[in-house]
Amino acid sequence: MIKLIQAIPLSNYRLKLVLSDHSWGEMDFEPALRRTGSLLEPPRDPVYFARCFIDTGALCWPNGLELGAESLRQKLLDCGALHEADQEAA
Repeated sequence: MIKLIQAIPLSNYRLKLVLSDHSWGEMDFEPALRRTGSLLEPPRDPVYFARCFIDTGALCWPNGLELGAESLRQKLLDCGALHEADQEAA
């Protein structure tokens, strides 16, 4: 099971996400924040957006908005932004 292990806020509603399989990618959340819904209102504030945190491997915000690591990984893969872990021999 993939878990999120690090979320680094960048500029313009972007986050660098690092997953437990050591893959990573930068995700732009601005398109998602254009949708309607009460949970999406607070993260539209850039300061609030940067308050994201990880709880049990999921990306979360203080208002209860939660995004699972598996779906985030798939979105990164689908848009070509997922960087796989190096496959170097130890």
